[in-house]
Amino acid sequence: MLADAARATAVGADLCEVRLDKLWVVEKKPDPVISENEGSGKRARRPTFIPSEFLPQSFESVDLINALSAFKGGIDLPVVMTCRPTRQGGFFPGSEEQRILVLQAAIESGVSWVDLEVDIDKKTRAGLISLTNGKTKIISSAHIDREPESANDIVQEIEDMEGSGEIIKLCYATSGRNSALKLFEAAWNLRESDINTAIMGIGSGGDWNRIHAPLLSQNLVYSTMESGSHLSSQGRINASDLLIAWDMLEYC
Repeated sequence: MLADAARATAVGADLCEVRLDKLWVVEKKPDPVISENEGSGKRARRPTFIPSEFLPQSFESVDLINALSAFKGGIDLPVVMTCRPTRQGGFFPGSEEQRILVLQAAIESGVSWVDLEVDIDKKTRAGLISLTNGKTKIISSAHIDREPESANDIVQEIEDMEGSGEIIKLCYATSGRNSALKLFEAAWNLRESDINTAIMGIGSGGDWNRIHAPLLSQNLVYSTMESGSHLSSQGRINASDLLIAWDMLEYC
């Protein structure tokens, strides 16, 4: 994580997200698989992307306080700390009570930003917000594992979340241009709103809003230090590629 943060700083990122939930998993990378594709009468061999497996570890296996100290001392950029539950596509294998303790410790460490899911128990979430004392800013997030029904529904979801954080992050599953256009239209309709938004997709077409974020007045854009052709089908984009795209499109 610290190595990726250093690379992100060098690339020109403004913020660095630390996925605390990944402290409690061990990544098991698959053996490489080579596929053969025929085209133009020639047979080409290329590696097939297979996602890693993340093996859960016990809650006691991580020294959280020392980890938070290492992040604070080893990352030059402002940090967003996230501990994503499995119900929203994350990796944290422990109980919700344990996850709340992790978020509490993150806030008490004095981090710049913390990601708080909008579906956290209302009373518990209010308690976490009170700990920020206005010093730690909040990204209020929702990850929805279905495709958006319409742009109006996305806008309504954003408006329902208004006031729950300094930035409202909404992420849907996408499977191509149809769902991607709905996300794009919703962001376009909200571009002059007073609500600070980050609207995106996971899946094919999910990177459209990331690539055109300056045009859509998005307040936060997530990119990755990973590289590879698989990113496009996942709706993600490499940080360097994103900056190149913005330069080519004269967004910056």
